[in-house]
Amino acid sequence: MADAYVQVTTTTDSRAEAAELARSAVAERLAACAQLIGPIASTYWWEGEIESAEEWMVVFKTTVDRFDELASLITDEHSYDTPEIVATPVVAGSMDYLAWVAEQTGPNEPEPEEA
Repeated sequence: MADAYVQVTTTTDSRAEAAELARSAVAERLAACAQLIGPIASTYWWEGEIESAEEWMVVFKTTVDRFDELASLITDEHSYDTPEIVATPVVAGSMDYLAWVAEQTGPNEPEPEEA
């Protein structure tokens, strides 16, 4: 059952953007949880040059079934031309926690009607 879950990471150049990506993904139920980590120091190749930048990482907890929609949301809302979108499979985990992730990212249940 654990193989149905992934942690998806992206990075961005501001805490505000990282927080907005996290909030959007959770609000849309594309992730059960999103954690911000940072600032971090990143060094990478970009347009033929070695660049260094301060970035913020977002780690999304989700299911494999929600990955494509989450990746689309990140791509659409991200300020980078080529945002990092990397999914790492969960190979083991607390079954209670993983059940919670599935519940939070599953189809929305209709609101109960008032009597």
